[in-house]
Amino acid sequence: MGPATEHPLRYALVNELHARPSPRLGAPSTCAFVAFKEPRDAVNRDRGRDVAHLEQLTGRHGAPRPDPDESHYQGQLGRHELKWESHTEFVTYMATTPGLPARAFDPSAAAIFPDEWQQAAPGKRVAAVLVQIDLLPEDPQEVLDRIGDWFARDSLTAVWVLDETAMIAGDFRIDADGWMRFALFVRPDTGSGRIGRIVHRVVELETYRAMSMLGLGRARSLSRRLNELEPRLSAIVDGMTEDRPADALLQELLSVSAELEAQAVQHSFRFGATAAYEAIVMDRISALRETRFMGRQMLTEFMRRRYQPAMRTVKSNETRLKTMVERAARAGELLRTRVDVERSAQNQDLLERMDRRADLQLRLQHTVEGLSVVAISYYAVGLLSYALSPLAHAIGLDKSYLIAGMTPVAVLLVWWAMRQVRRRLQQPGERGHL
Repeated sequence: MGPATEHPLRYALVNELHARPSPRLGAPSTCAFVAFKEPRDAVNRDRGRDVAHLEQLTGRHGAPRPDPDESHYQGQLGRHELKWESHTEFVTYMATTPGLPARAFDPSAAAIFPDEWQQAAPGKRVAAVLVQIDLLPEDPQEVLDRIGDWFARDSLTAVWVLDETAMIAGDFRIDADGWMRFALFVRPDTGSGRIGRIVHRVVELETYRAMSMLGLGRARSLSRRLNELEPRLSAIVDGMTEDRPADALLQELLSVSAELEAQAVQHSFRFGATAAYEAIVMDRISALRETRFMGRQMLTEFMRRRYQPAMRTVKSNETRLKTMVERAARAGELLRTRVDVERSAQNQDLLERMDRRADLQLRLQHTVEGLSVVAISYYAVGLLSYALSPLAHAIGLDKSYLIAGMTPVAVLLVWWAMRQVRRRLQQPGERGHL
């Protein structure tokens, strides 16, 4: 089977499956992760600026330049192994380094991402995570002592993952240096590929959690706007039962409907993205296959109490917006029906007036027709009297008797001619000459 039988995208699509492998990490090691997003219209951002920003970082360490047409990059930058990915709305950088800093979660572990370089990023930082990977002590109490010093107790989560292959701990808080911290303890026999997948899921969990919660602020602002529009929409519906003028109601309804449609357009993408990101967050938690560690809070419990309420707020406002758009559409249908009924009544009244006017015109026409017979007969008799006067004189007939005799004949002839004209006008299908 030759190359001519291959689909032109076959190899590209297969290679896409292997384009973003999870890192291979040993223990102990450190992972620093950052994600940047454009504040507005991130989907249509200039991705060339993202590649240029990555090239600034690789250029500092003499690493190979990234391909501007690729959406991922992986290379060695000194002691750090860097992995870069371009997503729909954001870009991510993950740098992994063997060993642990002298002080737990020391910001120097993320020195590969200098502050001035981060400030020059095309977007704003939406996630910054430090993950420390260490070997699991034989005594689990030692783990509790460590994480008790590192994390806030009220929001601490600590769970076994992947059939107790490893333990993850974190508090989902941002420290004074702007980093969210997670501790990963793995058993000595855990493979580097499995450690890399766990770390990858942890940083994705935080990234997609942050991205999904961007919809919360939009939902709150939308809620305030809907609180203003809902009374107006209710007043319009109530006004339809109070015989308010349809024109005034229509103008108000158009204003409210236009505002609702504008809100739907502005928020549809963000709400859709929020739902997608939420699904990814829950998928990453499910993929970890967590179990309880020494009675501590689990990730699912933390998310149920701290994260899911925010997602329900977004969903409820999205549903509320859709409901109000549908209410406005139904109100428009009702108002259109009312206008049609009123217009039909007006047309009926107009037709009745036209019928009365036509009847009056017909009567007037008959009156004018009678007067026309008299007038035409008058002129006809006058013309005939001039024409027949010599004849009357020749036979010795008085002119007045001649006129008196011609008058009834002229009237009858004119009346008959007028009837013939009217009959022909009332029969447009017939052809003839008057």
